[in-house]
Amino acid sequence: MKKKLRTKLKVDDQVIVISGKDKGKIGKVLSIHSNTTSIVIEGVNIVKKALKKTRENQAGGMRDQEAPIHISNVMYYHAPSKRGVRIGYKRDENGKKERIFKIRQHAKKEDAQAVKTAQ
Repeated sequence: MKKKLRTKLKVDDQVIVISGKDKGKIGKVLSIHSNTTSIVIEGVNIVKKALKKTRENQAGGMRDQEAPIHISNVMYYHAPSKRGVRIGYKRDENGKKERIFKIRQHAKKEDAQAVKTAQ
């Protein structure tokens, strides 16, 4: 039996694609498929879907829709620093678990200043 995927991303998170044909695109997580370790992102990995003629859809035709991509190809998007960051968890003084963003040290001074002001 396959293990269920444990991910730190959640539906409605902003993510950035870090590899593949849509590298650099930013979008909102629409769904997470834990069985196949894939994720569907709004406006990313658009494919054409053929629609069969039915009573409701007399014309049939083609439709654009988002297809899933592997979850390892995305990172959480941190808007103040305008880059992808890793997510961790930390307990606050009340014992409640909260998400924290692991922002790496920057080589450029202006990037470091942007991160300091964002926090």
